[in-house]
Parts: sequence; structure tokens; C-alpha cells
Amino acid sequence: MSKLTDVPKRILIGRALRSDRLGETLLPKRIALPVFASDPLSSVAYAPGEVLLVLSIAGVSAYHFSPWIAVAVVVLMFTVVASYRQNVHAYPSGGGDYEVATTNLGPKAGLTVASALLVDYVLTVAVSISSGIENLGSAVPFVVEHKVEAAVAVILLLTLMNLRGVKESGNLFAIPTYVFVVGVFIMIAWGAFRGLILGDTMRAPTASYEIKPEQQGLAGFALVFLLLRAFSSGCAALTGVEAISNGVPAFRKPKSKNAANTLAMMGLLAVTMFCGIIALAMTTNVRMAENPAVDLVKNGVAAGSGYVQNPVITQVAEAVFGKGTFLFVVLAAATALVLFLAANTAYNGFPVLGSILAQDRYLPRQLHTRGDRLAFSNGIVLLAGAAALLVWIYGADSTRLIQLYIVGVFVSFTLSQTGMVRHWNRLLATEKDQDKRRHMVRSRAINAFGAFFTGVVLIVVLVTKFTHGAWVALVGMVIFFGTMTAIRRHYDRVSEELAAPEGPTDDSVRPSRVHSVVLVSKIHRPALRALAYAKLLRSDTLEALSVNVDPAETKALREEWERRGIDVPLKVLDSPYREITRPIIEYVKGLRKESPRDAVSVIIPEYVVGHWYEHLLHNQSALRLKGRLLFTPGVMVTSVPYQLQSSEAAKVRARRRGEWNAPGAVRRGPAQERSRESEARK
Repeated sequence: MSKLTDVPKRILIGRALRSDRLGETLLPKRIALPVFASDPLSSVAYAPGEVLLVLSIAGVSAYHFSPWIAVAVVVLMFTVVASYRQNVHAYPSGGGDYEVATTNLGPKAGLTVASALLVDYVLTVAVSISSGIENLGSAVPFVVEHKVEAAVAVILLLTLMNLRGVKESGNLFAIPTYVFVVGVFIMIAWGAFRGLILGDTMRAPTASYEIKPEQQGLAGFALVFLLLRAFSSGCAALTGVEAISNGVPAFRKPKSKNAANTLAMMGLLAVTMFCGIIALAMTTNVRMAENPAVDLVKNGVAAGSGYVQNPVITQVAEAVFGKGTFLFVVLAAATALVLFLAANTAYNGFPVLGSILAQDRYLPRQLHTRGDRLAFSNGIVLLAGAAALLVWIYGADSTRLIQLYIVGVFVSFTLSQTGMVRHWNRLLATEKDQDKRRHMVRSRAINAFGAFFTGVVLIVVLVTKFTHGAWVALVGMVIFFGTMTAIRRHYDRVSEELAAPEGPTDDSVRPSRVHSVVLVSKIHRPALRALAYAKLLRSDTLEALSVNVDPAETKALREEWERRGIDVPLKVLDSPYREITRPIIEYVKGLRKESPRDAVSVIIPEYVVGHWYEHLLHNQSALRLKGRLLFTPGVMVTSVPYQLQSSEAAKVRARRRGEWNAPGAVRRGPAQERSRESEARK
């Protein structure tokens, strides 16, 4: 790598890490929690608001259903967490839902799960960052005025942080995530103390507003449908739960146990914060509306187009702490920051899943390799590009984006838990130990209930959200499924064609003869070197080949050829349309047609230059010719380089770069010493 590109790269992402240092990037539980669980933990910042927004369609009277919806979400959360604890013990390799579904339900089910998760990871980044921008915009109006640009800038920043490596980004993300969690718990505790002990009346800034219902007097099926839609919106709190099962390899040993404990801690924290915010929202009379400019009314007057509706958590914090107080500002800042960092769940899940899919030949192989910092850099960049495109298309509007959300994650939940039931059935068929059988039966019951419950929720989500944008997520899943199927078909076809058979074939049989052709345009040093090399090969037939584009130049070439007495026959091809490539290709194909068992070796003399701009001035004809000859069976192409003086100068520059150390590139002593230091620390 050139000095010009190495300097900024090392400054931005740090020095490259050796492959044998992969173990040093593994995460302890205290870091793994914010890295893999920041999405479900941060969803409490917008999931309660989504529930109230849907209920507001029927007016304030429907708000009394919100505690029951919260209970349903809590039951679902604990069910999913308990189910995934079985997953991480049974499949600790990091394949997660994809591996479970593929192993137990077949490749198509696995590919469906992978498609759903890839879509969901992209949406996680788009929704989390858009929601964070909206939260930050309540304090900084400039951010709201430039939502798309700000969201894309945050995506770029997160991409850069993740390119530095999982452990390093985890250290950066841990502090704000824990500040947010502690801040929410302080808010819940202080709100409960003020309300239950001190008897204070806490009022949200929207408490004085009335909600103009879009649909009055809902009952029967219409009311049930509204409640189901509110429940499906509240299920946004479950997004990202599956990321831990995909990230088991990133945990320290014992990996499965640490991942399972992290799952349990994440579920407990998430449901407590979710329920606490819902309870405080009801206590402080928070009002939310899908169209606040029209539906929020105060003293008979609508809020108007200039009204900005703050998120539920911000309104609750203002009611509990007071606007502008230290704790209010800290929680508001931590909420915005943790929503940005919630996208880190996807930044850790998407590249790992992409790497596994690439290994299984469903995605390009470039996604399988690790970058300089032992992170899956190509997957990180691909995720960032897709999320930025989605943010731009939807204008960084979290309300519009969240309608696309959840579908993918519940598809993966349902298929994964169904696969786990098949997994336990297969093990129970051969297991004789009664203690192990009891454990398997209990695990199967947990996964069976999880599959049933998440399947019901998936149907609810599809029915209630399909016309509101969920169809876009389904289209995205179909596109991913079709693309990955086509990539796998291509790799399989190539592998089949390249496979070496046991018996002799045309590829292993020695050609009858070798016909060498040296391309010449004029007699100069590169041409003479190519002719000398061709003679050394001792081919059965050797000739020089030139194309007659300019008769005067061709005549001069013939005369000098005879004058020098070169003992290689010169053949000149006529080109009435002044083409070079086509006559040579046709001539070579003619040789192959006359003697199919012969091999044709085309030898091309080339200049080697030292500056990038010089490449634009030389060897373009040779490049085009080589590109065409690659598609001609039985033809071997050999380049004979001739180094110009500028290439020698390039060698000197390369040697200097090799002796130069980029910032941060100097290691702490030899590798052996670092290994001893690592062992001493252990």
C-alpha cells in the first residue's frame, strides 16, 4: 500500500493486527452487553411511543390498554430470551438463526432466515439512527433541519468506529449505554418515589392537550385490530435479541454460558425499562398522536404545523426531573447517543452473518475475510451503504421506517424456534440418559412455545403492518433470497466446471505441439527480448506476427527485419479497418481450428512504467488483447516486461515506503516478546 493511502487509513482505523491476535479481541460480558444488546436496550426510547401513537387513533380513552400491551410484550420478550438461551448452547458457532434453520429445516429455510436478518439489520441501523437524530433534534434544531445529512454523517462515524475492531468499538460504546440504562432506572425510581411516597403530581408537557380521535367509538373487531397493531408496534422492543446468538464466537470462554447470561441480563433490563416508561407515561399523562399538528388540541385549537412532538422518554424525563435540569440533560443526551450506538448491534450481526453466508457461497467471498483490524470490513461497509441509502429514500423519518421493521426479525424468530424443536426431537430419538432427556424435553417445550408465540406475532405484524410499509421489507427479503440463490448457483456451476476428474481429460493430456506467436509492431528492445524468450521455449512452431495498419510502417518493419537477419518468420495481417485486436484474435482462432490438439502461446512484449499517468499512455492495446484472448480456449498468454527508467525510480520509492512506518504501525517488540507479555498478563 502506498504511503499516500496508508497514512489516513492508519490514523482512522489504527494499525493492522496480526491474525494470531484474534483472541485478544474477544469480549467480556460487561462489554458484550452494550455491543450486542444496545438495540433492544435502546428500543425503550421509541417502542412505548409507538404503542401510544397507534392507540391515539381511538383517542385518549384507548390509552388504558397500554399496560396490557406492555404485559404482552414482556411475556413475548421473556419467551424469546428463554428460547434463544437454548440456541446459544446448542449452536455456539455463531450461525445463529441461519445455522439452526439450515441444519434442521433445510437450506431454503436457512436462506429465508438469512434474508430476513439481513433486511432487519439494515433497518436497525436506519431506524436507530433516525430516531436518535429526532431525539437530538429536540435540543438542537439544526439537526432536525438537516436530518438526512446528519443521519448519514452518524452512519459514517459508526462505520469508522466498527472498522477499528469489535473490542475497541465496544469500549467506546459501553459508557453511553450504561449511562442510558442507569439514567432510565434513576428516572423510574425517582418518579415512583415522587408519586408514591411524596404524592407529587407530575405532568408531561403534553398533558394539557386533548387528542382528536381519527376513529371514534371503536369496538369489536376494529378495536381488536387496533390493539393488535399497537402490540406489533411495541414488539420493536425485541429487535436485536437474535444478535447475541450470531455473536457467540466474539465472547470470551466459556462462550455459550457467557452469551446465555448476557441474554438474560439484556431481557431483564429491557422489560423493566419498557414497563417503567409506560407506567410513567400514563402517570404523567403523556399525549402522542400520529398527526400531532392536527390531532393534538389545546383549548379547542390544534397544535399547528410548527409543533414538534418530542418522544415519550423525553416527555417523561421532563415531568420527573424538570426541564433543563442536570439529570434531564444527561438522560436526553444519553438517549440520543445510545440510539446512535444501537445500530452497533447490526454492525456486529450483519458482517458475521455475511461472513458465514459467504463461506457457504451465498454471498461474494470478499465478505468472508477479515480486514486489517480483524473485523469483517467489507460487510461493515456494505451495511453502511445500504442503511445510508434507506435513510436517504425515507428522509430519516423513524415513523415511516419503523413500519418496515419487525417483520424480518419475527420471520427469523419463528423459523429458528421451529428448527430448535426439530433439533431436540432428533436428539431425543437416540438419547438414553434420563437426566439428559428431561433437560431436552424441557428445552423442547420452551422452543415449541417460542415458535408458536412468535408465529402468532408474525401473523399479527403482517396483517396490521402490511399496508403501512411492511410489504417493502418482504420485497427486500425476496430480493436478498433471489440474489443469494443466484450467487450460490454461480459458485456451484464454477466449482463443478473446475473440479478435477479422476481419469485423464483434455486438460491433463499433453498438447501435440506448441505454436508460439510473438506480437511485434516495430523492432525495439522489448520486441527483441520477447523474441529471445520465445526461442528459449523451444516451441514446435515460432513466428512473429504484426498487423498492417499503416503501410509505410509495415514496409519499414519488413525491411529492418530482413536487414537484421532475424531468423524468425514474420507474418503480417492486413487490417483494412485499422483494427489491431480483431485480426489477431481471428488468426489465433484459425490456428486452433486447424489443429485443435495444439496449444497456442501468444507472447506480448510490454513496457513497465513507474507513474500512474504513464500507464494511460502505454500498453492499452496489449491490455485489450489479453482481455479478449482470455476467452479463447487453448490459448496461453505470456507478457514479457521491459522496465523503463521510470520503473526503476518507482522501485526506489517502494523501497523507501517499505522502510517507512505509518503512525501506529510500530509493534511493541517482536512477536515472540508480545506473546510472552500476553501469557504473563494471563
